[in-house]
Amino acid sequence: MIDHRVFASLGHADHGWLKATHHFSFGGYHDAERMGWGALRVWNDDEIAPDSGFPAHPHRDMEIITYVRQGAITHKDSLGNEGRTEAGQVQVMSAGSGIVHSEANQESDVTTLFQIWIMPDRRGHAPSWGTRPFPVEARDNRLVTLASGMEGDEDALRINASARVKAATIKRGETVTWALAPGWSGYAVLASGAIELGGIVLNPRDGVALRDEGDLILTAHDDSEIVVVETAP
Repeated sequence: MIDHRVFASLGHADHGWLKATHHFSFGGYHDAERMGWGALRVWNDDEIAPDSGFPAHPHRDMEIITYVRQGAITHKDSLGNEGRTEAGQVQVMSAGSGIVHSEANQESDVTTLFQIWIMPDRRGHAPSWGTRPFPVEARDNRLVTLASGMEGDEDALRINASARVKAATIKRGETVTWALAPGWSGYAVLASGAIELGGIVLNPRDGVALRDEGDLILTAHDDSEIVVVETAP
C-alpha cells in the first residue's frame, strides 16, 4: 500500500507569524482518516516568521523531533536546556512525564522545519532534550538515521519509541534504496526536489504513507532532500 498525499490536499493554517501545514489531524484541522500512521501522530510543516515563535507551553508523553530545513530554531525548556538547531540538523525532545518549552526563530529570515511527533513506547519517561550535528554530506545518496529508539543506532539521537527518523540528500539521476522492515509503517516527506518511488512522483512537501512494501527504490528527478519516519508494528 502506498498513499500519495499531495501538499495541496493537506491541512493548512495561516496564523500570520506561522504558516503551518498538517499531514495529520492537528489543531483546527481534522480528518478522521488522517489521525496518524503507526506510532507517528503528527507531521507539521511549519514556516516561522523572523523574531517570532512558540511561547512556553507544556507537553507530556510524546517524542517530538524537529528537523530544520531553512534558518534555525532556538529551544528553551523547564529543565534548563537551551540550544540552537540550524538547517539540516535535528533536535529531539522527549516530553515524558512533563516538560515546558519554547521554540523561537531568532533569525533575520523565515525558518522552515518539520515537526514530527511519535508516540512513546510507554508513559512516564523522564523528560529530556538533545541536539547533535549530523554532517549533511554524510547523507549524500544514502538514508542516514538521525533519531532512533532501536538497538544498533547508537550514533543517532535517542527517542523512547520503536521508531527511526532518517534523511537523505539525493543527487539528480541517483537512486537510494529504502528498506522498510516487514510489518513496519513508513511515512516520507519530500523537503525539496522531485523523487519517484513505487511509480509515484513526489513534489516538494508531498507526503507518502506506506507499509509492508519491502525495498523501495527512490529515484531523484532533481537534486532532492527527503525525510522518512519508520515505526514498528
